[in-house]
Amino acid sequence: MEKQENLNIAGRQYNPSDYDRSTFLASALATTHEQVRDAYVEGTVDGVMDDVSGKDIPLSRQNSE
Repeated sequence: MEKQENLNIAGRQYNPSDYDRSTFLASALATTHEQVRDAYVEGTVDGVMDDVSGKDIPLSRQNSE
């Protein structure tokens, strides 16, 4: 792989059309974007995050009372 090609790959960012592309890089970016988005929105609707031990963790003092 040439240096310029490496720089192009390193500078590549997610694009919504990556979900429709069949290249490895586009697929990897789409998957990573989905994982980050899921992690970001986890618990934001009800203000509670799921704990690995099964107990919910309130995000604010108001929700814990």
